[in-house]
Amino acid sequence: MDTTLDPPSTSEPTTPTPSPTTTTHEDLNSLKKAQLSLHSLSQILPPNTTSLPPSLLSSNNPAFSLLHSPSLSSEISSLLRHPSSGSPDNHLCRWLYDTFHSSDPTLQLLVLRFVPTLAGLYLSRAVNPRKPPLAGFEAVLLALYAHETANRNGQSVTVCIPDLSHSSIYHESTAAAARKEGGGATELNLTVVSGSLEPHGTVRSTRRGRIVGVALELYYSKICQMPVDSKVEFCEFCRVWAGQDGDMYKDGAEVDNESTDQQSEPSDEGIKEESGGKEEGRIPLPWELLQPALRILGHCLMGPNINKEDKALHEAAFGACRSLYARSMHDVNPKAILATGSLLRLGKMAMDSSNDNDGFDPTELPQDNVLTL
Repeated sequence: MDTTLDPPSTSEPTTPTPSPTTTTHEDLNSLKKAQLSLHSLSQILPPNTTSLPPSLLSSNNPAFSLLHSPSLSSEISSLLRHPSSGSPDNHLCRWLYDTFHSSDPTLQLLVLRFVPTLAGLYLSRAVNPRKPPLAGFEAVLLALYAHETANRNGQSVTVCIPDLSHSSIYHESTAAAARKEGGGATELNLTVVSGSLEPHGTVRSTRRGRIVGVALELYYSKICQMPVDSKVEFCEFCRVWAGQDGDMYKDGAEVDNESTDQQSEPSDEGIKEESGGKEEGRIPLPWELLQPALRILGHCLMGPNINKEDKALHEAAFGACRSLYARSMHDVNPKAILATGSLLRLGKMAMDSSNDNDGFDPTELPQDNVLTL
């Protein structure tokens, strides 16, 4: 009995100890990075605004708490909207740049949360001939672009589309399958979703749409972890970028060609008179920028529509699609017309289904096509 109760000899390894120690070290390192980053942010926030609360700095995941703090996120967005926010010596842009290079996933999510505001302000100001220096914005956007280029190794993103001219493997005869094994297999139809990436150290006017588009692709890859107010800001900037009101498409994209031709020109003139400066944010919309923007809007449209925040996001996304559809009709861009029109129809179907489900009783008998004697 005594020998069985003796502790193990010192020569035996203690296997449970290294795993918790390694995990704890990583957690402490991540927590230290987040606390240092938020401490630097507290020195950037103006003194007349709400400072970072001590409870946030002492939480187990302060970066996650700040990511989902509407008040502090609103203060940071207000600083980004300052007329001189994009200057080369801007402290907030420097903080975003350094925070993203911390290689901490939670801190990088915190930077991605402000991509809609950053990209929206940069593109709206870049088209202004009297634009101030925007090197601060460009440094952050180039950091996001370089990160995505390194992750993809500069390669393009492709998807395989099935060839409908050939039957599937589940409907082929034995002879057809044997011919394929002999070398007669059909080639894969690859479609490029995002083209190859080349390293860039500066932002030129010809590269601007591509660099910002890649930043939006990175934002879209983490969009499920983004708060609702960040997505709403993106929808608002899409309306500004479009420079169109799109109120004639409130019921969707199902508009006759004759009415569209009659309304497109007057609506543009009415916007210039009634927009109150919205036309200043109108920017060129190349496909490399519009495509990732439509993916984000599609997520906002087709997401769950349960609480008030979800409904507000759905309405903002539907309004952005209306504006982009009107812009596409104005520019006579077939690819953009097809994409934005499809999103409008999907958004209208989602709204109709949610309205039909309000007060729906599955036990109630339908009253349609009731025969009466």
